[in-house]
This record gives sequence, C-alpha cells and structure tokens, in this order.
Amino acid sequence: MVNARTYPLWRDLAMREDLPKEALKTVIGALCAPATTPGGFDAQAERWREEALKAALPALLAQTSAKRLRGQLLVHADEKTLAALAADGTVTAADVPAILRHRQVWPGLISALARHPSQVEAAIALLPRLPNHEVEQVVRDWDPDRYTRTKGAAPASPVPQELFDAVLAACLTPLAAYLLHPEPEEGWEAVSAFSKDWSLELGGRASWAMLARCPQRWAQLTAHPVLGPAVQHLLLDQAETQALEDARLRAADPDGEELPVVPAPALSEEVLLACLPALCLPELSGLPNPQVTARRTLHHIANRVLNNPRLADLAADQLHAAADALVTRGQLLTWADNQEDDHEFDGRALRLAEDLALLSANSDHLAGACAQLARLDQPAVVSPTPSQTLIRVIDNANPDHDRPARLLERHYEHRRVQALSTLAANPHTPRTAVVDVLNGLHPAELAWIAEKAGGPDWFLTAAAAVPVPEDEDDGVVRLLDDDELGKHPDPAAVLQSWLDSPATGEILSRSEVYRAVVTSRYRTLEHLRQIPADEVLACHEPEVALQILLDACGRSAGRWEALAAAMTFDYDDEKISFGELLDSLAGETAEA
Repeated sequence: MVNARTYPLWRDLAMREDLPKEALKTVIGALCAPATTPGGFDAQAERWREEALKAALPALLAQTSAKRLRGQLLVHADEKTLAALAADGTVTAADVPAILRHRQVWPGLISALARHPSQVEAAIALLPRLPNHEVEQVVRDWDPDRYTRTKGAAPASPVPQELFDAVLAACLTPLAAYLLHPEPEEGWEAVSAFSKDWSLELGGRASWAMLARCPQRWAQLTAHPVLGPAVQHLLLDQAETQALEDARLRAADPDGEELPVVPAPALSEEVLLACLPALCLPELSGLPNPQVTARRTLHHIANRVLNNPRLADLAADQLHAAADALVTRGQLLTWADNQEDDHEFDGRALRLAEDLALLSANSDHLAGACAQLARLDQPAVVSPTPSQTLIRVIDNANPDHDRPARLLERHYEHRRVQALSTLAANPHTPRTAVVDVLNGLHPAELAWIAEKAGGPDWFLTAAAAVPVPEDEDDGVVRLLDDDELGKHPDPAAVLQSWLDSPATGEILSRSEVYRAVVTSRYRTLEHLRQIPADEVLACHEPEVALQILLDACGRSAGRWEALAAAMTFDYDDEKISFGELLDSLAGETAEA
C-alpha cells in the first residue's frame, strides 16, 4: 500500500531520464495500484494517483518495452490521451492488441496511428471494427487543431491517400451493397397505400461527406465496378444542392468575395451523363407494395430533375419511359376515395400531378393527373376577424391584405391551382383536360392564376374566360367582429353562414371559424350546438359553456359524472358536437 502523499515522488521518479530499468516495475506498480487506506478505498487519494500517472505516462511508456508493463499502463489511459500518444509515436500499432482488450476501436486512434507512414496499413485494418456511422470521422477529425490553430502555425499533414481511399470505400460500401440486393425496410409489408410518400433516402451523411471531398475523382468513381452505382446515386441527389448551400454560405460571409447570382453547376455534363444509369432508380423497381414504392420512386426522380434541370433534355426519353412504367406498376392514377383519417391524401395527389408534369410525355397520364386535381376538395378561403395583434397590425398596413389570391396562400391552399399551371406548361398535357379543371375551380383559385401563375398564354386566357355567376362573390368567408356584425340586419344568420361554409371542413380554417362564432355576442345556443364539443369546452372561452352546463346537469350526480366521462376526448377521437354532448346528458337518469 503506497502512502498517498508520496504520489508526487513516484511521478517525479517516473519522469527522470536516468531512472534505472530495474526500478520501472516498482514505479509502474506504485502508480497503477488503486489508492487504498487501512479504512478502505480513498477517493481523494485515487484522484491524486490518477493525476500523477497521467503526467508520468508518456515518460514511462517511452522507457518501457515489455508488453506486460506497457499493457498495465495503457489500461489506465483515456481515449484522448492514447490518441495523443499514438500521434507522437509513443503508442504504436504493436500496442493496439493491449488497448483493444479493454476498449473498442475509436476514430481518433486510427487517425493517430496513420500519422506515421509505417502504420497506415495497420490503421486501415482497424476500419472494419468501427461502427458505420463513425468511419468518416477518421478523416473528418484528422486535424484536431483545425478550430484552435493560430494564424501562421504549420498546417496539419495531409491524410494519407491510402487511408482516404479506404475510408471512402468503407463509407460507400453499405449503399453499394444495398443497391445490389435491395430489401424492403423492416415492417414494409405493413405500410399501406395511404402512407406518407416523401422521397426515398439513399446513402447516409458520411458517404456523401467523403465523396464531396474529392470532386476531381467523380468522373473516375462513377465508373468503379463496385462502387460506381452508389457514387452515381449520391451525385444526382446531393451534388447540386450542396453547391447551392455552399454558395449561400459564401454569399452570407461579409468578408467573402462577390459571387455570381447563379453558381456554376457542380456536375459537368460528362459526369451527369455518367450518372444516367442510376437516374431512374432501376435497382428499386422490384420492391413490394408498388402503390407506395412506385409513388416514392417517381417523386425521387422528380427531385433529381429539379436539382439537375439539364437532365430534362439529356435524358428525356429515359424519364418518360420511367414515369410511364411507374404509373402503370403502381396504378398511381387509380382514384381511391379520400379516407377521412387519411390526412396525406391531397398531398399525394398534388405531388403526383407535379411529378408527372415534370417527367411525363404521356397525354393520357397527364389528363389523369388533371382529373385527380378536379376531384380534390375545394379550398376554404377565410379572412380572419380584425385583431389588435401584431400580425393584424402589419396586415392592415397593406390595404390588399385580404385579396383572395393572398388568402389562398395563407394556408398553402394554392397548391392545387399551382400544380394545374405546371401541368398546363407541359406541351403533352391535353388542353381540354386543363380547361375542364379550370371550370370547377374556386373563385380564389382563378384569382390566383390571374395574379401569380405562370404558364402558356392559352392557359391564362382560358382561366380568364371561365364564367362566374353574377350572384357569386369572390368565394372568401370574411369573418367580422361584433361591431361590423351589428350593422347587419340579421347577425345570427351571418354566423350561421360561416358554420355552413366549406371552411368548417378544412382543418386549418375551421378553428378560426369556430372561434369567431363562439366569441361573438350574437351567438345562440343553436350555433354552439353545431360546433364540436372540444372546440366549445377546451379550445376557446370556457366560460361560454359554464351556464349551459349548469342548466343541463343541475343537481343530477349522474349527469355530472356523464359530463366528466364525455370530456376525456382526445385529438384523434371521433368528434361529437356540443349539441350531441348536451343531448347525451339529457338522457341520463337524474339522481337525488
């Protein structure tokens, strides 16, 4: 048992260059043995011992060649210390087995070992022992002082080419292997046709981060016999978006040089042509559940064309054939009635129309997309009641704040007519199919076309020629405050017209309508009975319902218990109206 007060002595002995070899075993044993006292473990003494050992460790390892003694020292060092010792050559590849007996491989150890040319091969051999998400860190963290290096200090040595190539291959291999044998995601068989259908995700952040570090090799890598398909997919998905993001960051730098408004493409035409075999995701064509996979694949291809607009000309025939095949295989234009709990239904129809407008040359498919747009629900365009909040103050500064076209965009309800204008811009879309949709549009959608839509002249002319009945207003449900309602001969009838409007069926607008009715002094019990119970009781002014509930329940304990049970509704529960709630209370037997 070593006296805790002697740890500084053992530390100083260890750090002496003239320490006899015969003393090494004793010094190492004194600094590595846990600190104890006659009473047991001593936490304070243990901290002193750890500090003394950490200070003496480099000197002890430099003087010790025996594997057993080096192993005894290495087990006490943390990852940061071991990496630093490996970087300066004190810890070598020969020590790795002893280190790995007590801990897993980490990126910093591999980077530190590879700083010595004689150990690069040994460092590469450790890469398979890293988790996939940590492999790229070997290169990313190659320069640990990149954020703290002072101006004028020597830069870090470059990453050895052999190590860079090995890390690049390790990051690309998982995607390359998946593309050879794509498998459905876990639980894929349970995914319904009504599932969300955002674009597929190919490759992780690490694979693109490595590929982005060597743009001069992209043309060569696209032709790699094993990794080529993975490289092609990553370049199509990531290269242009990354270039735009980098350009935005440079433009935001006040000290940066002035950049062109439109940066040059990240992919040369040569590289873009080399990526065409991967453009339409042929590896994923056989996945099950085609109603979902075909839709997602089509959307992914459309995103690639949006990111790389030159593809529309370079690969027109390929894109048209892929769109036809995906629509047919996935039966994407087969109309399914909108399910009440399917909140993504409209979004899928809109995305499909936009994707086909970009990719398809099939007039039947494009006409089918128009027909789907025509069958979507009409938008609910609501102008909110005047308010003193900051938003309303800002809006009121603009006299046109409640123009139909602007209100349509307020809840992102212009997407249907926006998709239609995109379809109209495709020369293969039958004009009659577009005109049929125009004739059924909401007045605010027609106003949006007149103000904001692009597209061919014939489309704008046809929209302007759509007849509007003389007695029809602009389609906007304008919510008034009580001062304005008081000027109307029948304020209660105005409130009822709001409840009868399509706005009460649209998830983003109906709360505004309900709030305006509930808070109006012109409301009646009949108005409240038509509103969902949770909107009356929980979302707005609870005192509105207090007297009504007191009258309905009175001195009946059964009715009060029934009210408490009825008020457990959750957001996803089937909605009951306030009137249905009151009727259910009336059916309870009164108890003394």
